Amino acid sequence: MYYGWSIERWHQTLKNRILLKNYYLPGDLERQISDFVEHYNHTRYHESLDNLTPADGYFGRAGAILAERQRRELAKWPVTEEQRV
Repeated sequence: MYYGWSIERWHQTLKNRILLKNYYLPGDLERQISDFVEHYNHTRYHESLDNLTPADGYFGRAGAILAERQRRELAKWPVTEEQRV
């Protein structure tokens, strides 16, 4: 399925963070774009992906991460026997 808004958002973020600056050597621009892509895919959490990174979904880690989050959330609020009835 094509999500045009997501790629448009990606380009807007790239433009605002990278392309509005002046680079005097092509290697500088290439390095900045590479760093941006690395950050965007492996570090930055995306609300539309349940606050996971795209790499988490791509490499199949999403299910395990979400299950661990749910386990931790449930551990914060123990249920007593009286509450289960």
